[in-house]
Amino acid sequence: MKRFSRHSQNASSPRLVNSDSVANKALVFVIAIMTFLGTLTGGAASLVRDASVEWSSSVAREMTIQVKPLLGRDLLADIALTRQIALSSPGVLQAIATSKEESSAMLKPWLGSGLELGDLPVPILINIRFDRSSPPDALTLATNLKAQLPNVVLDDHRTWASRLYALANGLVAVAFVVLALVLAAMTLAVAFATRGAMAGSREIIDVLHLVGASDSFIAKEFQRHFLWLGIAGALSGGGVAIASFGSLGWASRSWMSTPGGDQVEALFGRFELGYVGYAHILAIACMIALLTGIISRLVVRKQLQKSP
Repeated sequence: MKRFSRHSQNASSPRLVNSDSVANKALVFVIAIMTFLGTLTGGAASLVRDASVEWSSSVAREMTIQVKPLLGRDLLADIALTRQIALSSPGVLQAIATSKEESSAMLKPWLGSGLELGDLPVPILINIRFDRSSPPDALTLATNLKAQLPNVVLDDHRTWASRLYALANGLVAVAFVVLALVLAAMTLAVAFATRGAMAGSREIIDVLHLVGASDSFIAKEFQRHFLWLGIAGALSGGGVAIASFGSLGWASRSWMSTPGGDQVEALFGRFELGYVGYAHILAIACMIALLTGIISRLVVRKQLQKSP
């Protein structure tokens, strides 16, 4: 009987589950879609998080002072006094003023190039760079500026950087929730497919039990079958996701120079995941493939335990 059981193990493995059925092909397609959605969500979250960290670390070292032209005041003198007050603050390393032409050029993406901005009272921006280990007190600096210059406004980027960082963390949390929902939907799909495959192979399972096959052996056969389906679907979906991010990274290099592209780059970066991002996609695809086999085995074991 043991010899016959080993022979049946080799002979019946390809017949236990029909690998050419429409249901199997549909399951591969479903797993590919779920893998694509999961890896796409994870990759997008990685892009947003990396961009927010880079943006936050950059703007957290800077402040911006706006010097507005005011009737009756000398703009050049106000700029010089503003730089002097800023440089006298502890921790400030540089105070670089933009020219009026540069300030006007910053407005062109929003107002267009057809307007003549030369006669408009365009504010002059002074970029303040400081040591992050000992940043200046923004409130004290703003108070000192207002005491002598009523037409000056201090913009502390660190407040916006912290808000952006919190928003990025929220998006990452949402991505994890979406990924969990995708995995839950895939779990249900694999569970139903496994139960359907067991129902179609009921007679073969009964024969295997008669010749001495254990529940563990039958579950292992189903696990092997669905693991290969999971690998096929996960590789397909993950491959499409990698190709999509690669195409976006290549395309972004051509339109990042546009005004709209600059704004997208400031928030999302250049759509370049890097080796770590692509490794995350492969990890998610491998996890989905392994999860497919594990779910199938658990469902089979549970169904066999219920059987008389």
